[in-house]
Formats: sequence, structure tokens, C-alpha cells
Amino acid sequence: MTQPLSRDEAWALLTEWVQAAPLRRHCLAVEAAMRVYARRDGADVELWGLTGLLHDADYERFPDPATGHPRMIMAELERRGAPPEMIRAIASHADYLGVSRDSPLERTLHAVDELSGFLIACAMVRPEHIHGLSAKSVRKKMKQPSFAAAVDREELQSAAAALGSDFDEHVEFVIAALEAEAEALGID
Repeated sequence: MTQPLSRDEAWALLTEWVQAAPLRRHCLAVEAAMRVYARRDGADVELWGLTGLLHDADYERFPDPATGHPRMIMAELERRGAPPEMIRAIASHADYLGVSRDSPLERTLHAVDELSGFLIACAMVRPEHIHGLSAKSVRKKMKQPSFAAAVDREELQSAAAALGSDFDEHVEFVIAALEAEAEALGID
């Protein structure tokens, strides 16, 4: 049976491959949300957290969807003996690879990935940052097409639905996860 990397090994890999602070922050945010969901659902907190931490680890070096991301991090994790479910979840988060999202791990990674980025963007434009951010204010920002324009609003909602979650409850849950790590994420 394979074991996930240690948190220290995963962090070392991320910091070796990712130099950009915003991408590191995104990976840390997804890790935080994944850990909270794993605790809530009685899943493997380390596996889920490290999957979130490393899901975009190759994006800076290999951003081309045709040949690079996420194939390079998947290959590296396979080389290191990471659990197959981690590698499959990372594959499934990239729609263009056509890997279905069958497990709770896969659906959760997809549901928190873009949402975490959107929530950080929301927090960065508020004087109190993440503190006091609500689903209602997130919905307002979603109605502004120019705000975080690359984020597909319909996908945010359909990913929450695939989890079986009410969208506002999902948003509030991820906000709470990020708020718990606000200092580390630079959104305190």
C-alpha cells in the first residue's frame, strides 16, 4: 500500500516547483479547504490536504494544458509512490483531461479549487480581508463580470451541487477554512 508524502516533503516539492507567491497561496488555500472537508467527512485528512497542496504544483513550470499541467506533477507523484487516489484526483481537477470525478476526494478538490481562488480575490479587495466575508457578498462579486473574470461562475455552483451542498453553505464552509489560516494566506 502506498503512503502519501509527508507534509514537509510535499511543501519542499511545492516550493521547489512554485516560486510565485500567489500560486503558493492558492495551493495553501486549497489545502486548508480540503483538510476541513476531510475532517467533516471522516476522510483521510493528510491525503486530502496534500492533494490540495500539490494539485497545481506544476502549473508555473508547465502551464500548457496540451502537454504540461497537471501531467508533470502527476508523473512526479507517481515516481515518489504517492497514492493512486491522489494522482487521479489531481487529474480529475483538469477538465481537459476528461477524467471523471467519481470519489468524494475528486469532487471536493474540484469544488474548492476555483472557489478558493475566488474567495482570496474577494478578501484582497476588502479592508477587513477574509474577516466578515459572507456568501451574500461573494454572490455580489459573482455578479460583477469584470471581477476575477477568469472564474466560471456556473462552474462554482455546479461543483458545489456535485458535492451535494447548498452553494451558500459551501461558500461559508470554505470561507471558515480560509479564515482559520488567514495569517498564513496573507488575508488576515
